[in-house]
Amino acid sequence: MDMGRESRWEKDAMTVEIMFALVTAAFLGALVFGVFLVPALLVGESGPVGKGLLVVGAVLAGFAAVWRVVRVLRRFDALRRQGR
Repeated sequence: MDMGRESRWEKDAMTVEIMFALVTAAFLGALVFGVFLVPALLVGESGPVGKGLLVVGAVLAGFAAVWRVVRVLRRFDALRRQGR
């Protein structure tokens, strides 16, 4: 095998880790959005407070999802560099 090239196992492990990061990010984003959706439904989502809650929930859900993907993949890269 060539030095510097990734083995099939390493490529498969990277694919699994990427899918894990994306799936858990989707769940985290949905959870964060749900935290803001419930109060928005209680106060009425057509009013300014309800719309504000939905916008804040969507923005924070997006940030939480991106944060999760970056965190998981950086941790995976650090462990891979250590040889684990």
